[in-house]
Amino acid sequence: MKLDVYTIKGEKTQKQIELPDDVFAIKPNDHAIYLDVKRIMGSLRQGTHKSKQRAEITGSTKKLRRQKGSGAARVGNIKNPLFKGGGRIFGPQPRDYSIKLNKKVRVLARKSALSYKTLENKLIVIEDFSFETPKTKEYSGILSNLKINDKKSLMVIPINNENVFLSARNIPNAYICPPEKLNTYEILNNDSLVITESSVEIISKTLMN
Repeated sequence: MKLDVYTIKGEKTQKQIELPDDVFAIKPNDHAIYLDVKRIMGSLRQGTHKSKQRAEITGSTKKLRRQKGSGAARVGNIKNPLFKGGGRIFGPQPRDYSIKLNKKVRVLARKSALSYKTLENKLIVIEDFSFETPKTKEYSGILSNLKINDKKSLMVIPINNENVFLSARNIPNAYICPPEKLNTYEILNNDSLVITESSVEIISKTLMN
């Protein structure tokens, strides 16, 4: 399929770019997307939650009262989970939330997410550009020219454009990502996806191998 290429001024150029149907126009697989997003979100969790169990509480180990004859239930020491300040029963323990997912499923998920953006006309291809110095106002102007300044947007641009990365970091809901690190969650979590010409080639090459 072909898409028009725009300038950073929001003007349509005379050229079009060929987007591989195997990457940008497949039948989306919702389950693959679900699994990959679950993998990404799980890997971001620290998993450092911890509560103290009975054996980890500081306190006396003396038996509070005799076993029989008191008329009340038998109890052990003050660290009993039923008492205030006692250990917690089956409390959270440190764990790793990351899950393993086959490479083919991860690739399928990214292709599906890109295909959704294409189907919804939320994918914009622009010419390659760079800034001589970091300029937040210039980057904000690009978003305005593309009419996505009021939306949550993700621009995919090669990592060597450091000044562009610096220009976008103070703009709310405007994110930048190199094509090598583009993932399913970031594609779907933004309303508009802007990709430079050179990034299209990198993404296509990565997902078609």
